[in-house]
Amino acid sequence: MKRTEFSVLIGLIIAITITSVTAFAKDCQTVRSDVLRLHILANSDSEQDQALKLKIRDAILERSPELFDPTLSLEGAIKSAKENLSELQSVAEEEIFTNGYNYPVTVYLCDMFFETRKYENYTLPAGNYQALRVEIGAAEGKNWWCVLFPTLCIPASQGSATPEEVFSQSELDTVTSPKYEAKFAIVELIERFLK
Repeated sequence: MKRTEFSVLIGLIIAITITSVTAFAKDCQTVRSDVLRLHILANSDSEQDQALKLKIRDAILERSPELFDPTLSLEGAIKSAKENLSELQSVAEEEIFTNGYNYPVTVYLCDMFFETRKYENYTLPAGNYQALRVEIGAAEGKNWWCVLFPTLCIPASQGSATPEEVFSQSELDTVTSPKYEAKFAIVELIERFLK
């Protein structure tokens, strides 16, 4: 093969790869714009603080089906979260008090970066997402996160919306196909670089 033909072939492979990754990155952005995540930071990494974090998680998730009606859109879920921030704060404070702690807790909505995260049947791409964030005490411990909308972290038995009801087919293909794991890594690298 001549040097020119080889160069054209390499250029063609690079162009196809860039086009493929660009289209995939667009699908990832669409997924990110359709999701509300829950992010809880423990006071510390002590066994007690990590256990408390999970109790607060359970208390918030127990309340979530009422706040995040499965018929809501993402905008509706965010609106409900905003309207119920003080209630969610109270739920977290009550759980802290019930367990014998006096940590302050802050509950708020934000736009924050998440790494690629694999759930049982879904993989969410890295990038910025809208999130309900709960910071317990010093918020220096390991975190816990899931997806409030669509409700991937609330048991299906509670009548919550499924990803199939919220995501388009293209988005579902993006979050459910294991063949995209290498592309997720590339998108995550690009997102970190652009951050």
